[in-house]
Amino acid sequence: MRVIAGEFRSRKLQSLPGMDVRPTSDRLRETLFDVLTAGNPAALEGTVWIDLYAGTGAVGIEALSRGAGKVYFVESAPDAAELIRRNLDGLGLKSRFQVLRQDAVRALQAWDKSGIQANFVFMDPPYGMEEAYAQTLTTLSDSTLLLPETTVIVEHQKKFDPGDQAASLQRYRLLKQGDAALSFYRKG
Repeated sequence: MRVIAGEFRSRKLQSLPGMDVRPTSDRLRETLFDVLTAGNPAALEGTVWIDLYAGTGAVGIEALSRGAGKVYFVESAPDAAELIRRNLDGLGLKSRFQVLRQDAVRALQAWDKSGIQANFVFMDPPYGMEEAYAQTLTTLSDSTLLLPETTVIVEHQKKFDPGDQAASLQRYRLLKQGDAALSFYRKG
């Protein structure tokens, strides 16, 4: 696993052994960021990201590498949260991020009163936790974290559909690649 582009291009990222953490593949990350930048490499400059169920932190780190101003990593598993910190340290990053070891929904509820507003939210719960998709999307749709133009990206198994709508969030794009899919949402 490596950083695809930007400041940390080709730098390797660590993962945890076993199947507890399933990082977003390099290929799917590349596709995601190609869609988000649409030929404009500066499109992510200064943006704020929330990386929920962050695992290795690969998606948030890719955003930082491509110029994001701040990334909030949320991971409840202690080993994975520590791995994110090690990956950030390995790149020499000392700022522009916060790693929070907490349940995603609780983190969103706590941040709701903080004044944080994100340009992008990426969520990738473990594929077996299908109820987490609806719960997290509903919590997001009701929160003040989202601007009208905020893009919420959900990685999920191709055979599982998180739905066209989650409360006030409306899916506007579905991208399938291999066994995985990305659903893109905005407030409707």
